[in-house]
Amino acid sequence: MVAGPAGLAQSTGTFIVPHWTLAFSGHTFHAMVGDGNGCAWAGLTAYISRVMAVTIAARKGRAKARTALFSALHGRRTARPHLGTDLDRGSRKRVKFAGAWHRWAMRTRLLFATAGAAMLTACSSGEPAQSTPRAEATLPSAPAVASATAAAKAPDLSKPQTLVTGLDVPWGLAFLPDGSALVGERDKGDILQIPVGGGDPKKVYQMPGVDSGGEGGLLGLAVDPSYRENKLVYAYFTGSNDNRIVKFTLDDKSPQVIFDGITKGSRHNGGRIAFGPDGMLYVGTGDASDGEQSQDPKDVNGKILRLTTDGRPAPGNPAAGSPVWSMGHRNVQGMAWDADKKMYGIEFGQDTWDEVNVIEPGKNYGWPTVEGEAGDARFVDPIVQWKTDDASPSGAAIAGDTLYVAALKGQRLWTVPLGGGAPKAALTGEYGRLRTVAVAPDGALWLTTSNRDGRGDPADGDDRILRFS
Repeated sequence: MVAGPAGLAQSTGTFIVPHWTLAFSGHTFHAMVGDGNGCAWAGLTAYISRVMAVTIAARKGRAKARTALFSALHGRRTARPHLGTDLDRGSRKRVKFAGAWHRWAMRTRLLFATAGAAMLTACSSGEPAQSTPRAEATLPSAPAVASATAAAKAPDLSKPQTLVTGLDVPWGLAFLPDGSALVGERDKGDILQIPVGGGDPKKVYQMPGVDSGGEGGLLGLAVDPSYRENKLVYAYFTGSNDNRIVKFTLDDKSPQVIFDGITKGSRHNGGRIAFGPDGMLYVGTGDASDGEQSQDPKDVNGKILRLTTDGRPAPGNPAAGSPVWSMGHRNVQGMAWDADKKMYGIEFGQDTWDEVNVIEPGKNYGWPTVEGEAGDARFVDPIVQWKTDDASPSGAAIAGDTLYVAALKGQRLWTVPLGGGAPKAALTGEYGRLRTVAVAPDGALWLTTSNRDGRGDPADGDDRILRFS
């Protein structure tokens, strides 16, 4: 005997599905009750599949089939279902079902089961389903290149504009000369292009060989200063054996490795790359959870590197023939330069202090011997430090006289006045984890979230890109 629902009640636009009960062989089973966000329908769909299974068994009239389906109601593994046939376990032969009704019922049951399983998977994950990247706003009058006034103007952080939603862990962000943007999705290895002025992102490249996992994957992106002539883009990514840097054009499916052998790890892969005012490629590497590498001048981990566009040690580096620009870093994920070409590096601390450092060639920033301000003459102290709960900083950018630092664990955007004054936090808790911040060619500030990186609490539409003008 099957007892159906007492009815469907509707409250504030949400359907609430009461318990369904099934009396069978003296046992009572309960369908899943919804949580008000669609999971009720997932439970109901899966339950209908089970009720149909029992009905099919009864119509076939075989006790063994009923036993197997009874086990299915309890969630235990059963024989694989087949359309139109069943297995006679005694003779080990396929036998036909009794009629067309059974074939329709089995197909319908499989349809319900598949839909129910998909919905239950989404419900049990506790996260909104991943959506397709799409534009949320366009900027029809946005110039590709900023005027001097716009470039010096501080963005208004009280007026966020959501440009794109539905991204999957955006990490690298770089702008082409026409004002369009390239954004890399860490785990997928995809590079998407956002048109100048906004619009739906278009997949323009998939990086081969990306081995995502932990904090690894497709990380930093950079555009060659001579892009108009050579069309070259650079990427830092985690491969099967190491972290490496490649260069490529968007229509070239075989990127050229220019630097490899950076030790990979489940954490602390670094990954930020950027061209400095001198035209050289700067690379932030992590210690791959082995702090001793940071103090080894011959090891490229836990360093900021300075390379030519071919991946060779840049001329003028502190040690001739070495790619190392500075050392003693834990996990550099942010680099920026001010109008006077002074370089700033953003440092993940361990348990105590995150740092903003002024980066100078040949200097040692102390990790793992010290963390934060130490007053030790062997090392350079940071100009700003935060408790790790307040920051866990990643990307950085400078607009006017302000350094902007995106904070992951701290879920805020730090503003650091370079002319003096205390840092201030903005957007605290409003958008979750913040990964990358960059200044667009029109002078606007772009900011990416990182709520789908396994450590966040994604909302509908995450991950997203925000714009402040």
